[in-house]
Amino acid sequence: MYPCSTAMHLLLRCLRGCGRHSRSRLPRRLRQLVSYMKLILQSLYFNSLTNSDVLFDCILEPVFWMVEIVTRWFGMVFVFLVVALTSSVVFIAYFCLLPLILQTYTPGWIMWHICYGNWIVVMIVFHYYKAIKTPPGYPPKMKNEVPFVSFCKKCVIPKPARSHHCGICKTCILKMDHHCPWLNNCVGHFNHRYFFSFCVVLTLGCMYCSISGRNLFIEAYNSIDQFRHMEVEKQGVPVTGIGLLIGIVPSESTAGKMVSQPPYTYKDRMFHKSIIYMWVLTSTVSVAVGGLTLWHAILITRGETSIERHINNKEAKRLAKRGMVYRNPFNYGKLNNWKVFLGVEKRSHWLTRVFLPSGHAPYGDGLTWDIYPIKKDMIPV
Repeated sequence: MYPCSTAMHLLLRCLRGCGRHSRSRLPRRLRQLVSYMKLILQSLYFNSLTNSDVLFDCILEPVFWMVEIVTRWFGMVFVFLVVALTSSVVFIAYFCLLPLILQTYTPGWIMWHICYGNWIVVMIVFHYYKAIKTPPGYPPKMKNEVPFVSFCKKCVIPKPARSHHCGICKTCILKMDHHCPWLNNCVGHFNHRYFFSFCVVLTLGCMYCSISGRNLFIEAYNSIDQFRHMEVEKQGVPVTGIGLLIGIVPSESTAGKMVSQPPYTYKDRMFHKSIIYMWVLTSTVSVAVGGLTLWHAILITRGETSIERHINNKEAKRLAKRGMVYRNPFNYGKLNNWKVFLGVEKRSHWLTRVFLPSGHAPYGDGLTWDIYPIKKDMIPV
């Protein structure tokens, strides 16, 4: 910060010197422009609290503004893509994979694939719909007795603990994690569980399709590749007329091979391309969404959100310089963090609220966070 401030002071000196020597020669509008530039430079370090982060935020403000505009206007497009891609995979699974399963597998495996596949589809549809339609939660805009920790300069309202302002939604969000463009909604206190559950079941479904369709993908790829080589390497005797190639007559050695091979119909080609499309899409999504799911699982275990992770890291470094240790006030222990997040109050809830679709509300109202004053396991499992 000190080298940056020194450079700013030198630049201001140069501008001040130029303004003094050429005050009489410069036009009035140009003098106003120079004064405005000096004011902008002075505003970058107007007090001791300004640091390099504030400077970079000012420089990157146009980029953030463009990202907010694009995310806000293309939110419905992202939702449509999720619905369309998921529907296409489900369509291929039911009309391409299911008939093969019914013909080749034993009754036990058939029952397993039908039950697991339908459970995955139901869980994906339920949690994605709830994540989109459930409001994340907003702080009260009227005067109340709720304790707050800061004040939002954009909403001009008090902010409770764990609340943050979303530039895309243009409002403050309770326990905000992030704004998800694929949901066209913020992930906050009331829909965080739906978002995470959707990521989990989507990863499981993509892994299921990728693993179970691996052999079909290899066969489909080899079939398309073999047919392509047959078309390219087709041998024959050229028949010419007046210097122009007007046809190809197959030779006797290749005629028998071509007749003996079954025809490669349009239906076969579309079937193989559908299998390749499904396998590539599900494999890619399982890796990408699986990494995102793992990251959020780590945050939930620590009792943090994505935003709080960065805030806690900065606070821990600041206190470490003073020889102090920072402790997250919202960390109730690894197991209790999961119970609070999933809403598990008794053992049967692991089935009814975790492995089955459930629309129960999360703990608390998102305004206060004194759920477990004493950090010990108070929920039997």
